[in-house]
Amino acid sequence: MASSPVFLLLLLAFSVRGSAFWTPMMPNMIETKLQFYLQDWETGKNPTATTIAGAKGLASSVLNFGTVLAIDDAVTEGADRNSKQVGRAHGIYVNSALDGSDLHFLFSVVFTNEKYNGSTLEIQGADRFFLKQREVSVVSGTGSFRFAKGYATLETVYLDLPGLNAVVKFNVTVVHLSSKGHF
Repeated sequence: MASSPVFLLLLLAFSVRGSAFWTPMMPNMIETKLQFYLQDWETGKNPTATTIAGAKGLASSVLNFGTVLAIDDAVTEGADRNSKQVGRAHGIYVNSALDGSDLHFLFSVVFTNEKYNGSTLEIQGADRFFLKQREVSVVSGTGSFRFAKGYATLETVYLDLPGLNAVVKFNVTVVHLSSKGHF
């Protein structure tokens, strides 16, 4: 009976590997690389982010731990706020670090441009916004990006701390189901 626990351990290891931890590549999967800019404006004309909750006893600010914001940010081709819009980022982020240095993103990029109109990418992860470059996950997608998995590297190209406004460059790499023949 001494081999029985070893056999069960091996059986468990193979069954775990064959499920959620290992996903075979589907035959119609392709890789897409995108670049866009997130226009996040909390102040000024036409703000696109607003505080919906804050930590007890602290002034509500994206720079304070526990602050939660709802966003409807423009997603543009270029860094300029008036650059051509290709979508909107809808969702939330929360300052999730005691020292105030980390935003946790949870939002959908809803594309409005001709090529990907109506398709979405779901973005989630830790944005350590004081670092020059950082990375978040692309956890899913719809439309042209069905079954998307990937990552986005972020770089802040404009930061107005007093006004709490920022423009963030996203370089996205995703693997997703090819939409040929499906739409």
